[in-house]
Amino acid sequence: MKLLRLLPVLVLLNACAVRPATIAPSTLPDFSSYPVYYGPDLGLTFQAGRATLRVWAPTAEALHLKLYTNGIGGEPVVDFAMRKAESGTWTFTLPAQPAGRFYVVQATIGGQKMAEVPDPYVHAVGLNGQRGVLLDPATVNPMGWLDDQRPTLAKPTDVIIGELHLRDLSMHPKSGIEHKGKYLGLTEPGTQGPAGVSTGLDHLVELGISHVHLLPTNDFASIDESTLSENRYNWGYEPLHFSVPEGSFATDPADPAARIRELKQVTQALHRRGLRLVLDVVYNHTTDAARTSFEQLVPGYYYRHNDDGSYSNATACGNEIASERPMVRKLIVESVAYWAREYHADGFRFDLMGVLDIETMRAIRVALDQQDHSILLYGEGWTAGPSPLPETARAVKANVQRLERIAAFSDELRDGVRGHVSRRTEPGFASGHPGLEESVKFGIVAAIEHPQIDYSKVNYSKVPWAGTPAQTINYVACHDDQLLWDKLKSSNPGATEAELIQRDILSNTIVFTSQGIPFLPIGDEFLRTKGGSHNSFNQPDSVNQIDWGRKARYAPVYEFYRELLALRRAHPAFRLPTRELIQQHLEFLPNLPPGTIAYRLRDHAGGDTWRNIVVVFNGNQAPASVTVPAGSYTVVLRGDQLVPAGIEKMPPSREPIALKMPPSTATILVEK
Repeated sequence: MKLLRLLPVLVLLNACAVRPATIAPSTLPDFSSYPVYYGPDLGLTFQAGRATLRVWAPTAEALHLKLYTNGIGGEPVVDFAMRKAESGTWTFTLPAQPAGRFYVVQATIGGQKMAEVPDPYVHAVGLNGQRGVLLDPATVNPMGWLDDQRPTLAKPTDVIIGELHLRDLSMHPKSGIEHKGKYLGLTEPGTQGPAGVSTGLDHLVELGISHVHLLPTNDFASIDESTLSENRYNWGYEPLHFSVPEGSFATDPADPAARIRELKQVTQALHRRGLRLVLDVVYNHTTDAARTSFEQLVPGYYYRHNDDGSYSNATACGNEIASERPMVRKLIVESVAYWAREYHADGFRFDLMGVLDIETMRAIRVALDQQDHSILLYGEGWTAGPSPLPETARAVKANVQRLERIAAFSDELRDGVRGHVSRRTEPGFASGHPGLEESVKFGIVAAIEHPQIDYSKVNYSKVPWAGTPAQTINYVACHDDQLLWDKLKSSNPGATEAELIQRDILSNTIVFTSQGIPFLPIGDEFLRTKGGSHNSFNQPDSVNQIDWGRKARYAPVYEFYRELLALRRAHPAFRLPTRELIQQHLEFLPNLPPGTIAYRLRDHAGGDTWRNIVVVFNGNQAPASVTVPAGSYTVVLRGDQLVPAGIEKMPPSREPIALKMPPSTATILVEK
């Protein structure tokens, strides 16, 4: 595997707090011989007020269900021997009024009693996820939940994603948000920050995104929910339970219902304001394997291993999930479908999607289509290291065309525009670095096949990997690595603030006028900074929180971003739905000076009201002259000015026009 494929995710070496890999037995069982259970009732099911638990543990000699009064501490109040059932499962139906509220199971394997754990399908837990709860999440709904509806979405390329860590939104002292660091902080309307700027939910609506991407909100192991007063922070890429909300974001982590109800309130609040919810899901690894339900119930089965029996580590987090095994695939598919069904999630971003196998991702798409075809799926099309699973079987970028209606991030455009992700002082196209034009053009056409791109000069992929533009997520920053403003400062020493703002605006003008699906970390629209940090996964709120004062300080920049998103929403030429339409309507202009890119969207592309649109980028730190086709143009965008009605009309010309481009700027000309 090339080093370039590893670089985008090297921060995960810290983000998931790697621990030494546990060594498994050198002779592993034949996992393919384990029975497969096809039924829909693994975990807790409820009927007429009675709960039945079914657990898959085919190698166990015995399985006990223990009930406790509390979520932590104490002794079990009752111990039930579960009954061995079909296909390696064990089952037990509890009495109508059981003695305890919290439950665990304990297996005996090879004569050894394993640790007490919740079952892998657990949907409600107590403090720190130590015990499951006899609670049906379907009974824990906010008022009006049954009337909740997804906002309409005409086509995938209409999507505009805003990425957000839930805590970052509200923790700043001047956010104006009451429930700081909590689910409910994202539900508060009318919040204001310095100089009266809108914050929180109102800001997301005002900005004009369609989807709010939340960093992991499933139950993760990095934060002790019993000591929240210590104000710890973590991105959450250390999953403990796949299908339970994280407790540290709840108003009361010890109340199993609070986290369920309050996450549903988030979905409800977003939907009421026309926004869709994307959950960042982590199915490629777990926290310490030894402490998981997986290893305590079916040792070895849920993880991939090296030839010597040790855990393989394509995630750089100490282990990787064996998604290709039938019962692992079943768990992942049913977990994703559960989030969509029970929490009305509208999309999923898969962390290190390249670790998962193609068939599992396809099965997820099928399962979600049974609920709603418009549910969005995308992920990181790479791994953080080698895997025993062959690359031909993995959901990496090279295999995206085998993953219908599943998208991947384009690191080609990202590093082409801003500069190499790990070489922090290296600039990109938007800062005048030479030789990156083809990499940027690769992103402009959304990684599809286009006859005017020289793929041999693209920084990473040497062939197009997307079959449709909706399979490409274009971006120049996310939670990983440096934010755009910090990267520009690192790679442009000596540049003035005004020059950095020019390059910032140019960078995202490229993103939001490119085909595919654009992606923006919330706060970048007003030059968000983390003080230069490239890996803030566990750094304090002072580093990670969104400083709403910058929205007031850089109001013209924010207004430009808001207008830029509105321009994209108003003009279908920038979001063509098929490869054929891009090939037909998007043509790159020839004979350009180095460090410039220009293209034309012609003949009312996508049914646009504008007949022809000419988009020009000058990445150089010096002026450039770019020749554009003859025509009668109106300038609608020039640098940091964006006026859809027109900044000025250019004199009509029957000859090609030499357009004078200032340094580090974009220009958009239209023939109306």
